[in-house]
Amino acid sequence: MGILDNRVAIVTGAGGGLGAAHAKVMAAEGCAVIVNDINTEAAQKVVDDITAAGGKAIANSSDITNYEDSGKAVKLAIDTYGDLNIVVNNAGINRDRMFASMSEAEWDAIMAVHLKGHFCISSNAVQHWRAQSKAGQEVNARIINTTSGAGLQGSIGQSNYAAAKAGIAALTLNQAAELGRYGITANAIAPAARTGMTTAVEEMATRMAAPEDDSFDYWAPENVSSLIAYLGSTDATITGRIFESEGGKISIADGWRSTEGVDKGARWEPAEVADAIEQLLAKETPAQKVYGT
Repeated sequence: MGILDNRVAIVTGAGGGLGAAHAKVMAAEGCAVIVNDINTEAAQKVVDDITAAGGKAIANSSDITNYEDSGKAVKLAIDTYGDLNIVVNNAGINRDRMFASMSEAEWDAIMAVHLKGHFCISSNAVQHWRAQSKAGQEVNARIINTTSGAGLQGSIGQSNYAAAKAGIAALTLNQAAELGRYGITANAIAPAARTGMTTAVEEMATRMAAPEDDSFDYWAPENVSSLIAYLGSTDATITGRIFESEGGKISIADGWRSTEGVDKGARWEPAEVADAIEQLLAKETPAQKVYGT
């Protein structure tokens, strides 16, 4: 028995890295998994690994940046396994560049895969779940998004990626607030793990290398996947949270909050604003530093 018995999930970008780990861990917990990746061979390899271990999985190559094509992944889940319960939006790419040198194409590519990619499959799934709810069926659905520390506090050389990931965090809050009425929760994770994206730089690859002995593999992607599996379960009724996961540590990212403020009770004259700002800065709790500073 696993915590995801009789559940059905789509995991995007599941041909490798975190996505593959999520798919395998979820399958080991009893979930039937649609392994989505544009790399069909990689997706099939993950499916083969899951089925060889006794799990249920099928490959899918839907383009998550295309609304109609994304709907085919949702249809595949329903046609193959009878329903869909979980969407794990994991797929992502990097186009790192300092802002002053960034091209429009590099900006657009990140927005398409991350922000639009999070929208397309989730929207198609929500249409299915809302229809079920309106028909009087009990819905216990889960959207699990992937943001990043870069989106929560910024990252030098990644303004496109940071902006997209910040958008995903805000999207998650909206989804949680709007979709609960249909039996849908929405949460996001900010993972830190060894993947193709994080180890592309030699220094990072060395730092995140697996241990040569039997000690705890701090950067193993499966460490993050345990959180994903739990959030997809029927027991996880929490919604509207951004979780950070690194090694054996799970935390909640505490978001933007309004401070007490300085209220004059009337319009501030432009020359007076400096004094207000000085008072605000004296009482603020500074944000975490931008990565790379």
